[in-house]
Amino acid sequence: MLKGKTALVTGSTSGIGLATAQHLASEGCNIVLHGLMPEAEGKALAQSFEQEYKISCMFSDANIKSVEAIKTLLDSAIETFGAIDILVNNAGIQHTENIVDFPEEKYQDIIDINLSSAFYTMKYALPGMQKKGWGRIINIASVHGLVASIDKAAYVASKHGLVGMTKVVAIENAANGVTANAVCPGWVDTPLIGNQIDSIAEQKGISVEEAKVALITAKQPRPEMAKPSEIGALIGFLCSDAAQGITGSAMPIDGGWTAQ
Repeated sequence: MLKGKTALVTGSTSGIGLATAQHLASEGCNIVLHGLMPEAEGKALAQSFEQEYKISCMFSDANIKSVEAIKTLLDSAIETFGAIDILVNNAGIQHTENIVDFPEEKYQDIIDINLSSAFYTMKYALPGMQKKGWGRIINIASVHGLVASIDKAAYVASKHGLVGMTKVVAIENAANGVTANAVCPGWVDTPLIGNQIDSIAEQKGISVEEAKVALITAKQPRPEMAKPSEIGALIGFLCSDAAQGITGSAMPIDGGWTAQ
């Protein structure tokens, strides 16, 4: 069903974004990859997608803190592929510190990248979706779009905002053949988490496996992290005809974190 459609996935050179791009490409989507990596590496990654999945692929290193850069990214993608059928807003950053000591520039960066960029990508992608009468928007929020944790004021604010904005876009486009949903992962097995586990193991003098379980179960009952590929598969489902009635939802994939 997705063959020949075009998907823009922000932050898609690693982790959840890369797994999502790979899943959609395997379904026949043309892909717009995006990430802050050297242009030569990005183009090589795009070429590897074309060779493996037999689809068309382009790469952008747009700095999505900039509205003008976002406009240029969307214009380039639309010029290349005609339209953006699927938009996955995955790019995000994090900084942890109590609110009193939280650096003001870090706060603004998190809001700009995690929340405002999604506003602008949706603003510029939606007209094409509305014209075609079909579109899928998936915003990668977080379990922290539903609940809070200490030292994450900016991140929690950005992700709660993203969940709310997703609901608005879903309602505004419910009669247009366009769905908008937020996916809310808990712990996901990425290299960044691996660094946290190693640090806990060293600090507490325990094994890496023990540290992993301790980190995960401090928040969620399921003692295993989600794999990026699982998030990608959920996004693939939300793009399918079977999910055409699902819109405005905030879907946890969090091992029971928010069920408590």
